[in-house]
Order: sequence, then C-alpha cells, then structure tokens
Amino acid sequence: MGDTKSVGSTSEKPASDGPVSGGGVSQNGKFSYGYASSQGKRNSMEDFYETTVAGVHGEIVGLFGVFDGHGGAQAAEYVKQNLFSNLIKDAKFITDTKSAIVDAYNHTDSDFLNSENNQNRDAGSTASTAILVGDRLLVANVGDSRAVICRNGKAIAVSRDHKPDQTDERQRIEDAGGFVMWAGTWRVGGVLAVSRAFGDKPLKQYVVADPEIKEEVVDSSLEFLILASDGLWDVVTNEESVSLVKSIDNPEQAAKKLMQEASQRGSADNITCVVVRFLEGQMSGGK
Repeated sequence: MGDTKSVGSTSEKPASDGPVSGGGVSQNGKFSYGYASSQGKRNSMEDFYETTVAGVHGEIVGLFGVFDGHGGAQAAEYVKQNLFSNLIKDAKFITDTKSAIVDAYNHTDSDFLNSENNQNRDAGSTASTAILVGDRLLVANVGDSRAVICRNGKAIAVSRDHKPDQTDERQRIEDAGGFVMWAGTWRVGGVLAVSRAFGDKPLKQYVVADPEIKEEVVDSSLEFLILASDGLWDVVTNEESVSLVKSIDNPEQAAKKLMQEASQRGSADNITCVVVRFLEGQMSGGK
C-alpha cells in the first residue's frame, strides 16, 4: 500500500451478549464519528460495521461502513474485513475515487465468491459505505442498508434501497434471465428480498454488487451523516432519525440513541448505526 497507513480503526464484531458502541475524532479535527450495534431480537448477529481513519497519499481519509448479512454472517464479515483495504490499495483511489469504489466492490465480491471460506453458498451482505476524502463525501450502496445526511437541518437520503420490485431493478433482473415474485415481500427468484448484494452465489447472475454512488460536498451546511442497517430503517424514518440526532453533539451517543429508539419501537432485526459529524464551520468541537 506504499504510503498508506492506518491511524485509527474500530471494527470489532458486536458481542452477542449485549450492545457495543464507540467512536473517535479525526486527527485533522474535521469530523467525529460514533457507532452502536446490537443483536436485538435476533438469535444471531449478522450485522458488521467499520469505522476507520487512515492516511492515504498524505490525505486523512475517513472510511465508514455498515454491512448487514443474510444466510449467515460469512459474507458480511468478509466484506467488513476486505472492502476498505481493497479500496485504499487501488492506485486510482485519490485521482478517480468513484472508479476505485466500483472496482473495490466488484473485486471484493468476486474474491468472496471464490474464497475457500465461502462454504455457505447462500451467504450474502449489503454494504452502505461513506468515504471522506478532503471536502468530498462519497456514499456507495448495495442492498437496503441506508445512508442519510442532514444538510441545512433537513434529512436527505443519499442512497437508494435496492429492492426487487423497483422498476429498473426488476427490468435488470429479468433481462438477465431471472424473475421477481411475491413471497411475503418481493423477492429475487422468490428467495432474496434485496436486488443487489455481495455473495448470494446461486443468484449472482441477477444479484449484483455494483454500487450506486452519490457524491456530496462537505461544507458548512453539511451537519452529519447516518449509516444504518434496516434494523433501524424498518421502524424509524429518515426525518425521525435526523431529528433524534440533531441535538446530540457526541456521535457515539447519537448512534446509541438511534439504536435504542429502534429497539423501543420493536425492531425485530439486528440494529447497527454509524453517525459521522462534520466539524467544519461548527463552533463546538463535536465532543
């Protein structure tokens, strides 16, 4: 990786015996971050997260992700362990970040499908990631974990949930020879409720890991970012999540608040939340 060095990382697997949380502040003081993760009502934990601050080619870079597994935890754990390292190794990471993100997503997916530890053919994972490079925020998404920002006090979704019944997704699946049918919810091949994912070997022809990428400018109007698994979004709207976080300066406390709110509202899933506060133009240090 040449002159790439990690200067801070938190990527533990949430313990099954209780919620975990943590956070930090970037060395250049431009952003702070926090995470909270809980197994919730599920019998097993298939959510993973990554919050890393790294030095890449002289830039302080923030790498944040939420990975929600299905069919077992293997795919989500693999993506957590490999996606960002693959990304920052890419020679185009600084010069053509979007292209590097697409390559990293697809290479990580291929590597997982070909890996010896992929014994569970049905294992798959979403990925909702946010990459901070200078004054650029690039959000890349596969599946139905979601990214929402607060800009000028308003909630703005910066990712789209990939569901099989969306017109363009359904068309893409059918063009590839697949089908979408109702089985409690709309599912690819009657099996999978997301139309894009890592892994899912039997459905790979239709369920791609091509990320949709949205770029935002980091300026004084951009207040914070929320990344979360559908354990939050199933019971809390984008606007509600922003309202809950708005008055909480500490991003770890904000992530815990979201997790607790989802739990109180009866979320039946694992719940994982990452909050990133942008400190440009803010008087307080975002403690």
